[in-house]
Amino acid sequence: MNKLLQSFGYAFKGLAYAFRSQLNFKLHCVAAVLVLALGWYVQLSVAEWLWISLAIALVLAAELFNTAIEVLVDLVSPNWNEQAGRVKDVAAGAVLLIALLALVVGLFIFVPKLS
Repeated sequence: MNKLLQSFGYAFKGLAYAFRSQLNFKLHCVAAVLVLALGWYVQLSVAEWLWISLAIALVLAAELFNTAIEVLVDLVSPNWNEQAGRVKDVAAGAVLLIALLALVVGLFIFVPKLS
């Protein structure tokens, strides 16, 4: 049981690191809070809450994976390296793709409610 609690501690430590060090993670967290507040205001259905929750979780998870990749790349390639830059760019592209998907989900759900 102690190892299980320790693993949660490491996970929260990782979340705290990402929040402290990554501007984009902070921005996505703020956006998530705003979307959750708007969802509460417009009284989303259960299905809409599921889609919004999934979109938020995907974006935040993508940001965390991106941060992990950036930290790892900086560890193994501390000097500028074209391939290391490509790895970081591809990871950032994955976050962008998921964020755009989340935007589309949000537009489908919120635009009709706010029109």
